[in-house]
Amino acid sequence: MTAELDGPRLDPLSGKAKNLVVFLHGYGADGNDLIDIGRAWQQLLPDAAFVSPHAPEPCGQAPVGRQWFALTFRDPNERWTGVNKAAPVLDAFLDEELARRGLPPSALALVGFSQGTMMSLHVGLRRAAPLAAIVGYSGMLALPERTTPEQLAAEIKSRPPVLLVHGSEDDLIPVQALFHASQTLAALDVPTEWHISHGIGHGIDGEGLRHGGTFLARQFGRPR
Repeated sequence: MTAELDGPRLDPLSGKAKNLVVFLHGYGADGNDLIDIGRAWQQLLPDAAFVSPHAPEPCGQAPVGRQWFALTFRDPNERWTGVNKAAPVLDAFLDEELARRGLPPSALALVGFSQGTMMSLHVGLRRAAPLAAIVGYSGMLALPERTTPEQLAAEIKSRPPVLLVHGSEDDLIPVQALFHASQTLAALDVPTEWHISHGIGHGIDGEGLRHGGTFLARQFGRPR
């Protein structure tokens, strides 16, 4: 039986949802970790509904946290295996949330942090109907150990605009992951922008938040 996701939600300030922003948290956190970003972005995105689902599995390393997939760092393919295993339950949740709000797939944006960025990029590029945008904080593009650009291109079904944001001092996922992901995405003709938050570790600073919010406002067609 497939797990069902749920988590905190915010209704749009305007009262009627025209967009849906889904936050995907990192390893060992839960949906409550990112929903406050929605509160910070409400003035900028007044027509957006926000939801931050709890990942489907209890986290092996955090007693009250959740995980999209397990991490042991012993298997070089575990991230690739993990995003593929978790993708169906996330896909189903996205379809349900769009239906709940009566919105088309093009109204959806994914915003991930760390492991949630891996999920956002994996699922967002493989949805049959293109979404509006993907914002990935402090994450990476999960790929099999040996893959060719041709194999990857064959898997991708849509190419939504992507913004990657990373701290220059991240010691959990080094900033090089941003450059690898942005180069790979650009080679696949995925429109990609990036921002480095100087002096920041594995987290999100105010400047990174501002970039993410204005990027989404632009992709949703909001006036600046």
